[in-house]
Amino acid sequence: MAMDFRLPPDLTAYLAELDAFIEKEIAPLQARDDNQRFFDHRREWARTDWDAGGLPRHEWEELLAKARKLADQAGHYRYALPKAYGGQDGTNLGMAVIREHLASKGLGLFNDLQNEHSIVGNNPFVLMIRDFGRPDQQHLIEDMLDRGAFRPTFGLTEPDHGSDATHMETRAVREERHGEPGWRIDGEKMWTTGMHVATHCCLFARTSGQDGDARGITAFLVPAHAPGVKIEEYLWTFNMPTDHPRVSFTDVWVPDSAMFGPEGGGLALAQHFVHENRIRQAASSLGAAAYCIEESIKYARARKPFGKALAENQAIQFPIVELSTQVEMLRLLIRKTAWEMDQMTKPEVEKRLSDKVSMCNYWANRLCCEAADRAMQIHGGIGYSRHKAFEHIYRHHRRYRITEGAEEIQMRKVAAWLFGYIGPRKQAFQ
Repeated sequence: MAMDFRLPPDLTAYLAELDAFIEKEIAPLQARDDNQRFFDHRREWARTDWDAGGLPRHEWEELLAKARKLADQAGHYRYALPKAYGGQDGTNLGMAVIREHLASKGLGLFNDLQNEHSIVGNNPFVLMIRDFGRPDQQHLIEDMLDRGAFRPTFGLTEPDHGSDATHMETRAVREERHGEPGWRIDGEKMWTTGMHVATHCCLFARTSGQDGDARGITAFLVPAHAPGVKIEEYLWTFNMPTDHPRVSFTDVWVPDSAMFGPEGGGLALAQHFVHENRIRQAASSLGAAAYCIEESIKYARARKPFGKALAENQAIQFPIVELSTQVEMLRLLIRKTAWEMDQMTKPEVEKRLSDKVSMCNYWANRLCCEAADRAMQIHGGIGYSRHKAFEHIYRHHRRYRITEGAEEIQMRKVAAWLFGYIGPRKQAFQ
């Protein structure tokens, strides 16, 4: 069979549909009531409530919610979800292409990845509840999507433990209160993004086993305002506003019904959506890199210091050539990997494709930072200013070299597959 690298016609048609929706519904909303302040040189000031611990301003989050509602009403927001939940059974390839397409447009209300906002949403908790929630917890999907009554955040990382999640110090022990069986939880979590508006924290705690054991960690849906839950501080980051607090859990009690997924099997929940998240985030970084490159090309052709276009200088040309070459190669790897993911079950992806997902993710994040940095340099002073999007792109995408699995962790995984310590090549080295 001949190889065919063309995108499916229905996918290219959907990109055009999204563009038309943005033009008709989202762009006018962005232009209204000076909402442009959230995207031009005023964006960091406009988005950040400096007097409230650096939290996102209410007006900013309200605007994002309006855009998501419009997208949901138009049938776009749930694209990746199963049709049973109002989605379109979107594929990994489809999401990768869409995420790249939107990010390549630059900053806008249609797609602002500083806080994972997009008119085509990424909703990992929906499938987590479907696959791990008990029958009496399935209503949380509707509560989250349709009513906004369930707004979860993620409590995995700790002040002293990030990538080494199996060494977490948060503990949950069985304890009965008022005749009802349950759990007492004590510990502390970091980077619990969105806790300021969350109704629950999906909290991971060790319930059995020893430090370093993969088994023995359990997930709980802890009410955000339960007695003993305290937001200690909001950590100001390279990219403001911040909604990433350090949260303490002191003598927090929850009933057995708060357990989410199997006792001792919590890490499966934490890893349930990791490959989908990583390939989609890689595609967004790729799109943002392409945006930086294209803007640099247009500027270099138009800018004429000393009477000739910047673009005539090889010092301008060659770095852009290298970045563009990497974009082309990475695009093929991302789309091939996403397409292969669509041919497999989740367990098969973990066993057969995890290294390729890591390759895509860590290299895309690094490439985006390099492209944004080069765009600043080519644009000179105006590139360093906030009147261009490059500093915003750099500050946001720089974090992805740490989150979603630090690039060193992902490189270590790729190396383990290459050298046969894990993965399909293991048998060849025994």
